Amino acid sequence: MKIRKLSMVFGIAGFLFCAVMLTFGAVKSLAEDDSAHPTLALGSIAPAFALPGIDGKTHTLDEYQAAKVLAIVFTCDHCPTAQLYESRLKKLVEDYQGQGVQFVMIQPNDPDAVRLDELAWTDVGDSLDDMKVRAAYRHFNFPYLYDGATQSVANAYGPKATPHVFIFDAKRTLRFEGRIDNNQREVLATTHETRDAIDALLADKAVAVAHTGVFGCSTKWKSKIASGLEYLKKIEAQPVTVEDADAAALKKLRANPTGKLLLVNFWATWCGPCVVEFPDLETTYRMFQSRDLELVTVAANQPDEKGGVLKFLQKQHATSRNLIFASSDTYALQAAFDPKWESGVPLTILLAPDGTVLYKQTGDLDVLALRRVILANLDDESYKGHRAYWAGK
Repeated sequence: MKIRKLSMVFGIAGFLFCAVMLTFGAVKSLAEDDSAHPTLALGSIAPAFALPGIDGKTHTLDEYQAAKVLAIVFTCDHCPTAQLYESRLKKLVEDYQGQGVQFVMIQPNDPDAVRLDELAWTDVGDSLDDMKVRAAYRHFNFPYLYDGATQSVANAYGPKATPHVFIFDAKRTLRFEGRIDNNQREVLATTHETRDAIDALLADKAVAVAHTGVFGCSTKWKSKIASGLEYLKKIEAQPVTVEDADAAALKKLRANPTGKLLLVNFWATWCGPCVVEFPDLETTYRMFQSRDLELVTVAANQPDEKGGVLKFLQKQHATSRNLIFASSDTYALQAAFDPKWESGVPLTILLAPDGTVLYKQTGDLDVLALRRVILANLDDESYKGHRAYWAGK
């Protein structure tokens, strides 16, 4: 699954991208991207495409030729703004069912151009496999096509951000290009340009507002991959440490003194499932650490195995806080953290700032379930409405 591949590729990444983006080189790169990918002009004929979809089939422009109106929407998984528009897109599909309107969603981003800190609002990335996961989770009712491999279609249409809508008439002439509505918070939207454009074309009328700006996450062109490689080098250069943890330290850990969401993973070098899932945990930490998540790994190894533990952690570039049992009395240390813990490892627990258990898994980790619980409990102040999306409200 792509989740595992994502962990292997990016498990060593982390920290915010802000400082890099403020450099002249990064700003220049963004400007070059913008000029290198011009948006399709109004009045243009729809560029042809043949793209793989989440249904395992290849979809082409020609297969939608019977539709009176064709709406192509460039959107993606990772962008929080795109996420908040998913329900509205589904509603548009429902409302125009049987009226000769065809919606097609296309994911334009190269997954390798999306940095881990840009995944702070999502459970998955933008690969085709990830798209299948999101579509199943959110019950998409529209074709969802992948253009991340070549970006040939994105280059032809020139989407600036996700979501970005292109609406064509029966002759496949572009009659509208722009936003879905005028606010990412649905309750604050007062104009609905996509719906208005569709209604006008169905009535054989001119589109009153044919162009608007768009708002969302910028398209992740392949030119952004290089900065990610530099980012990884910086992570690899950071020190990795491991501390001894006695009973008092584990009791304190259980109380969660961090003031943040605290993810605790008990593991061991000799535990196969622990070793397999460890990259997923580190990747998850990298994704969300800018949003008040701390990760503490606790090796349930004997104290004299500390060297082996450190070697493993260094190989994983585990820059989280890492502990090891300070005593050979494993049972006493288990009880110090949780008197009811009477099984083995791996054990993964997510604690709220007040110590409440939000997620607990003994044995193989369901990383998607964990990430969704994290997202549903991170602060809502920095992007209101996003927590509700992940809480299923």
